[in-house]
Amino acid sequence: MGLNLAQKIIKAHLVSGEMIAGKEISIKIDQTLTQDSTGTMAYLQFEAMGIPRVKTKKSVAYIDHNTLQAGFENADDHKYIQTVAAKHGIYFSRPGNGICHQVHLERFGVPGMTLLGSDSHTPTGGGLGMLAIGAGGLDVAVAMGGGPYYLTMPKVCRVILKGRLNPWIAAKDIILEVLRLLTVKGGVGKIIEYAGEGVKTLTVPERATITNMGAELGATTSIFPSDEVTRAFLKAQGRESDWVELKPDDDAVYDEEIVIDLDKLEPLVALPHSPDNVVKISEVGKIKVDQVAIGSCTNSSYVDMMKVAMMLKGKTVHPDVSLVIAPGSKQVLTMLAQNGALADMVAAGARILESACGPCIGMGQAPASNAVSLRTFNRNFEGRSGTASAKVYLVSPEVAAASAITGVLTDPRELGEAPVVSMPEEFLVNDNMIVPPAEDGEKVEVVRGPNIKPFPLNSELPEKVCGKALIKVGDNITTDHIMPSNAKLLPFRSNIPYLAEFCLTPCDPDFPKRAKENGGGFIVGGSNYGQGSSREHAALAPLQLGVKGVIAKSFARIHMANLINSGILPMTFVDEADYDSIDCGDELVIEDARNRIKNGGELLLRNITKNKDIKVKVALSERQAEMILAGGLINYTRRQSNQ
Repeated sequence: MGLNLAQKIIKAHLVSGEMIAGKEISIKIDQTLTQDSTGTMAYLQFEAMGIPRVKTKKSVAYIDHNTLQAGFENADDHKYIQTVAAKHGIYFSRPGNGICHQVHLERFGVPGMTLLGSDSHTPTGGGLGMLAIGAGGLDVAVAMGGGPYYLTMPKVCRVILKGRLNPWIAAKDIILEVLRLLTVKGGVGKIIEYAGEGVKTLTVPERATITNMGAELGATTSIFPSDEVTRAFLKAQGRESDWVELKPDDDAVYDEEIVIDLDKLEPLVALPHSPDNVVKISEVGKIKVDQVAIGSCTNSSYVDMMKVAMMLKGKTVHPDVSLVIAPGSKQVLTMLAQNGALADMVAAGARILESACGPCIGMGQAPASNAVSLRTFNRNFEGRSGTASAKVYLVSPEVAAASAITGVLTDPRELGEAPVVSMPEEFLVNDNMIVPPAEDGEKVEVVRGPNIKPFPLNSELPEKVCGKALIKVGDNITTDHIMPSNAKLLPFRSNIPYLAEFCLTPCDPDFPKRAKENGGGFIVGGSNYGQGSSREHAALAPLQLGVKGVIAKSFARIHMANLINSGILPMTFVDEADYDSIDCGDELVIEDARNRIKNGGELLLRNITKNKDIKVKVALSERQAEMILAGGLINYTRRQSNQ
């Protein structure tokens, strides 16, 4: 039986376990990346391990999230990251060099390698044929120290792309179609592997758009083969020596399969407030648009930007529309400046932002009250834009530019002939904004600003776990709900005590106060609890508030791992109907918790208030069970090292 592409890379990096779907495995990590929103915490955790130098083939620290400097906090964190990177053997991408995923694709990604990143959109690297996975910062810290990355062996779903895209139809429409078919839960426990004749018609940046938004499926990662298209991209980046051919065996076996006919795709749009709320633009009608934002790690490549520039040339942005554009990297921005495309954008009335994440994470450019904002981004969760009442629609760059000109949601096919942009045979390569680590790290002094506070550590799991149900929330609660991420809070990513005061406040403004008054307790959630970002702050802030466990119908992959890393019990209802039998304020207790976790059995959650016993599952591997008993990954690692 042949191997598919994902299995080939996993097999080449397998450290422990068997490649059987649903079983725990561990793999060796070749590369890591962090960004400044999650990176400060990851490096604090790496320092706590006492390892002098990273043991990966390459680790890169990017500054791309917290680039607005309204106070000292962001700049202090950047200095900390730069100095800790220099000391411990990590490359440092300076502010302004670009978005981590775009830059990594351009300058560091290598087909066939494993990449672990403290950002949920790390699977962007799958566009190059990498096995690229998003994880919590602590998992990345362990990988930097040479430890393997543990995960549940995923199923592999093959997406066969037939034909080729018609003019005006974009790679964004492909991934929106996949989201329409599979939903935001449809990729959980799976790797999405792309195949078919349509693959060779897509450039590496187009493939990266698709793998980037695979995160919205809940997938472990997404991957394309490494072929002559990949080779041409790496050659244009001056990195042809990094290329290797990678493809599945002819008799490879897949767990699932779907087929998408590219010839039949139309321009699509994800309606508020979920990336899988996808319909054809032709079905929506010409709704008035107030803001258009083009960029993000999904759609900020050179070709995307050039198509937008060509559409805007000689035109003027509609007077009722604010158009903001953020090229994805310094490379892209410089090339646009040199060939005149940037001038065309500016002349049309576009506002040019720096090469950073910006409005995608709520860092500036919040829309007006009740505004309609079209964005080429990957998420449109309610309130993520920074404006709770705004309605965010996800579209391709072509749809975004067309709508910016007309002032209404516009099918770009109405504009006549589509712009044609070829991939450059040679990209402008200038890595002067990437700082290599110091040769002698011992001589580097790590600079810590006053905003950097110790992160919380859990204690061993007690025999009896008890507390109140502090909050009850519904389905698809995101990490933006659990730990809001906006321009006001992002500067405090290294200050968990401060951040905890805002934990789950979008769902209930009184949650932090209630949690502290009750000495912690439990969170009750619906299905797909914790979808979205990889931010482990969504576990650390509840830990700071004394949360002992989360009881949900189901969990998103990364958030569940982060809860386990923090020693917080992630429990699922054996009977989902029992969700209705718990109300906020109910007294809950788990007796004999340690023994039941050790033996891998179900837990019995006693609702004292309702006089009802509820069966819950804690789906843990033997290693994860030991972590929970120890009170989290750091305590577990310390215990292992002392044995």
